[in-house]
Amino acid sequence: MRYGYWLPVFGGWLRNVEDEGMEASWEYVSRLARRSEEIGYDLTLIAELNLNDIKGTEAPALDAWSTAAALAAVTRRLELMVAVRPTFHLPALLAKQAANVDHISGGRVSLNVVSSWWASEAAQYGVAFDTHDDRYARTAEWLEVVDGVWKHDHFSYHGRYYRVEDTVLQPKPLSQASRPRPTIYAGGESEAAKELIAKQCDAYVMHGDPPERLREKVADLAARRERLGLPPMSYGVAAFTIVRDSEREAQRERERITDVRQSAAGFANYQEWLAGTQLERRMSIEEYSVSNRGLRTELVGTPEQVRERVEELEAAGIDLLLLQSSPQYEEMERFAAQVIDQRPVATVAAAS
Repeated sequence: MRYGYWLPVFGGWLRNVEDEGMEASWEYVSRLARRSEEIGYDLTLIAELNLNDIKGTEAPALDAWSTAAALAAVTRRLELMVAVRPTFHLPALLAKQAANVDHISGGRVSLNVVSSWWASEAAQYGVAFDTHDDRYARTAEWLEVVDGVWKHDHFSYHGRYYRVEDTVLQPKPLSQASRPRPTIYAGGESEAAKELIAKQCDAYVMHGDPPERLREKVADLAARRERLGLPPMSYGVAAFTIVRDSEREAQRERERITDVRQSAAGFANYQEWLAGTQLERRMSIEEYSVSNRGLRTELVGTPEQVRERVEELEAAGIDLLLLQSSPQYEEMERFAAQVIDQRPVATVAAAS
């Protein structure tokens, strides 16, 4: 299992808790990223939104790509999975930008391709907003251009959405035997999304779900890849973690963060997101409270219970966990010591 986490570019993940003690600032995220690679984390996902959909549109949100470039210079091992929305970035220009950040990082950049869902954000920033299936048609062309200019010079492409002529991109991204191009991750639950991901991406990332449901999704994508004659993919899932000494303590914390009577500035943005997606199931108030259906993965309980759940996820075909926690710095320390290292916090503290 590889352990990744969402970089808290929005200052937290909880829609009902106003202040999680994790400000949306370069100081906080750079400290977190540098510490995370020291304690066993493999990857950070840097989300891309110009507005804050968790804490409300007036709250700060860090820019994904400038943050990624800065992190590339101050980290040494961490994979930087940077979200990118095709409607916000011309493909050849983004491919150039990503290749440059890849060199700064020594070959640690990957892309998380996300189809835009927030119509009012697009309007505020003057960006075109496509209907659902048109988004995936655009994304398919966008990926063809990105892949083409990464692999070839004097690359031309004429499509419905994009046209490039005789493009030269140097330097190319760093390539390795295990990674001929920066890994392309994507998620989605519509038929259009799953077909696109099977054909053009390297890894499938999913919202939170229990192992039995994830096993079905992994099998579906694996079968699509096999029909296309393509190599196996890797599979990641979002999860919100609560690790405590007793199950009662863990459940008490779960109740606290899902209490919608607290501040909930992001509710209108959440409703717009639901309207703009084609999720397989509607979401409960608990799933509203924590983004990305993170509690549905059930990494909540004692260290032993959470480790058992991780083993169940591995058995279901998951090889990457994309974790959220609150407050993130302190809770990631706890998770690393008690789940990744399988040692109690006191032992780690004594050793250091």
